Amino acid sequence: MQNGMHTDRDRCVRAVRSKDARFDGWFFTAVLTTGIYCRPSCPAVPPKPENMVFHPSAAACQQAGFRACKRCRPDTSPGSPEWNHRADLVARAMRLIADGLVDRAGVPGLAARLGYSTRQIERQLLAELGAGPLALARAKRAQTARLLIETTALPMAEIAFAAGFSSIRSFNDTVREVFALSPSELRTRAPRPTGTDRPATSDPRRRAAAPGSPRAAAPGTISLRLPFRAPLNPDNLFGHLAATAVPGVEEWRDGAYRRTLRLPHGPGIAALTPRPDHVACRLTLADLRDLPVAISRCRRLLDLDADPVAIDDQLRTDPVLAPLVDKAPGRRVPRTVDEAEFAVRAVLGQQVSTAAARTHAARLVTAHGEPVDDPEGGLTHLFPAPEALAALDPEALAMPRTRRTTFTTLVRELADGGIHLGVESDWQETRARLLALPGFGPWTVDVIAMRALGDPDAFLPTDLGVRRAAAGLGLPATPAALTARAAVWQPWRAYAVQYLWATDSHPINLLPA
Repeated sequence: MQNGMHTDRDRCVRAVRSKDARFDGWFFTAVLTTGIYCRPSCPAVPPKPENMVFHPSAAACQQAGFRACKRCRPDTSPGSPEWNHRADLVARAMRLIADGLVDRAGVPGLAARLGYSTRQIERQLLAELGAGPLALARAKRAQTARLLIETTALPMAEIAFAAGFSSIRSFNDTVREVFALSPSELRTRAPRPTGTDRPATSDPRRRAAAPGSPRAAAPGTISLRLPFRAPLNPDNLFGHLAATAVPGVEEWRDGAYRRTLRLPHGPGIAALTPRPDHVACRLTLADLRDLPVAISRCRRLLDLDADPVAIDDQLRTDPVLAPLVDKAPGRRVPRTVDEAEFAVRAVLGQQVSTAAARTHAARLVTAHGEPVDDPEGGLTHLFPAPEALAALDPEALAMPRTRRTTFTTLVRELADGGIHLGVESDWQETRARLLALPGFGPWTVDVIAMRALGDPDAFLPTDLGVRRAAAGLGLPATPAALTARAAVWQPWRAYAVQYLWATDSHPINLLPA
């Protein structure tokens, strides 16, 4: 167990007094005199220090009887960056809770995925976050309910079940308890939407009745904002996703990165557009129960819960990297919405160009992907599931025999459960399992660790782009020497890779026009 920032009272008080938005999501301030809890950057006049109590999570505040501030809306803060750079039990559990596992499988399902008893998980979450898995999942449901109430014209009954509540009564009680308003009052107080942010509905018979709707929205289409900690440099983030996009699964259209999503209750499509202070997100879902999962995966894809100031401050301590960081701070690691998909694509990209890797992947998508309907663009399929790829004829793969063996071994292991890649994966154990597969060397394993598993310290000393950058900057040329030199970048070497890649004019570093 690790002590969170909320235990450092003096530091928390300073953050609240300075209204420092960088600490939003790190801790929450409960105000004893008003019974509300706030984010550190709340614009209201800060309370007296003796009236402040600090909690590590919104769920802990709610457990203690505090209501969410109506002004700063602490439930919409970016997630804690702690869950990004840690691989212990609590961090892995939090990533699964954000992915909606407790709502789908309960605490026993969470325990089974992590390989611990329910008692062990509850004890560790309670000790570090002040709330158990059920309370943390409940806080997540409340946040989803608020989002649907304020941004859609859906009936409250549909919102209740879409947000994961088991009954209308529990939905009403939770909303009243967390926000001190009924669901109807929450909708009435919501800012009136304008333009393309107007509410969508899930039933075509009601879409025309959505107030002021400028055009018919697709069933289950919701527009929302994804907050992040500034700064955020979108160039390499969206540039990488667009340059490596698999036709039919991903595309860059009208200033947005769009892709299909494989979700628990059906397919979805996400359109993500970088804005100065948020990422505009438009989700089209077959089943609105998948909204929390889709949001969580989009945030993870774009690395939006990272703390760029802490990362860049560490990298600036190296005089070689400092000019790169100062030139374009806030680079994120482009990640994935589907860990198994990325592993397959990493194998397809071994020792070939970006264009060739896209071609290989597009052929698999056309032959084995599941069709989807996209009336707003050119997306056609979900990326094939491991089970579908494990059933294909290896002779049909247009690749060298050794890589064909690597590919078929990987998809068979993924399909059979011999290797599981997910947000809860143990980084070191998964690395060892992947390295045991034929054709898996350090580059393939570490690029999967960096972009699929989310290890912020994954490093690629054998990568061609990294080696070119190193040579241009006067860094060591051999992988072993470069790895030793990169020790000063820990624990953020995956972010150092982004800055090294950015020294090249490759399309992955350029925001598409």
